[in-house]
Amino acid sequence: MNRFKVVFLVALFGVGIGVYFVLQFYRVFLWDNTAFAQPKLTVYIDRDDTIDSLLLDLAPSLKSTRNFLLAAQKKGYSTMIKSGKYILSQGMSNNEMINTLRSKASVVQVTFNNQERLEDLAGRIAAQIEADSLSLLNAFQNADFLRDKGFNTATILALFLPNTYEFYWDVKPEDFVQRMWQNYQSFWNESRLQKARAIGLSPQEVSTLAAIVQKESNQKAEQPRIAGVYLNRLKKGMKLQADPTVIFALKQKYQNFDLMIKRVLLKDLKVDSPYNTYKYKGLPPGPITMPDLHVLEAVLNAEQHPYLYFVVNPQKAGFHLFASTLREHNRNKKKYTQWLNQRRVFR
Repeated sequence: MNRFKVVFLVALFGVGIGVYFVLQFYRVFLWDNTAFAQPKLTVYIDRDDTIDSLLLDLAPSLKSTRNFLLAAQKKGYSTMIKSGKYILSQGMSNNEMINTLRSKASVVQVTFNNQERLEDLAGRIAAQIEADSLSLLNAFQNADFLRDKGFNTATILALFLPNTYEFYWDVKPEDFVQRMWQNYQSFWNESRLQKARAIGLSPQEVSTLAAIVQKESNQKAEQPRIAGVYLNRLKKGMKLQADPTVIFALKQKYQNFDLMIKRVLLKDLKVDSPYNTYKYKGLPPGPITMPDLHVLEAVLNAEQHPYLYFVVNPQKAGFHLFASTLREHNRNKKKYTQWLNQRRVFR
């Protein structure tokens, strides 16, 4: 074999090796490695995940886990897994997927409203982010946080204003609570604080009264009027005598917050609880539910009127009959009681 042939074969061999490595590079880094049919794939990575656990989750969605692992190792990602929610697109290469998993965490929409207890709130939120309900509940009840922000275990529910918020999926419970505090401060601007002072209530007390108003009526048009009734009672030193507070007290007594009570009985009014506003004057210790923002506004902009009493209007579902005197109220109450009896609503 002459020298020319040797050179040619060596060159050909070198080209072959070069082509092989180029193809390998493209296969590992640049070729489509997705095996899912849908346009997008949502990936959740926990704080304690490793490259091995991630590969187990991704395996059904990858054409080659081996090539993904090779790319992850070469890019230094295999030892620097980042928790969060990520969106992968069909047709992505390993390079694109790893770049996304490394630095393009997606936010999640966290929604909550009308929870009666912190436990319920923690469970609702835990279903939407990585943190579990116990760690969230511990953050909600953190003694240092409560003391620093002027809350207690009865009033802390007022901190959480129902809405939809954007968070990273792996947000820490402590950071979640801090965000709620910042939002609370933004809501309670000087204008709202002035309105609260004008009706003689603190922001937490506004939330406590708004919770009662919300339980009394879902009719937005009536809520400012109902708020006005309770404010009139507070000014006169009368007991609020709000049925929803009695129902809440009974739920607490029996430790059953799924308890359904459609009619409050005379015996129920005797339950010994600071939430029983038939037994104790003033507002209860804290909110009996998480009031919606528009109900907070209904209290801050309560209707001014002479009414001291109200009862369900049997002729107009969802609305109430209002009265300025006890005599007038008793007439309205009699109509309502007869209506309940006719429909055999005894509990």
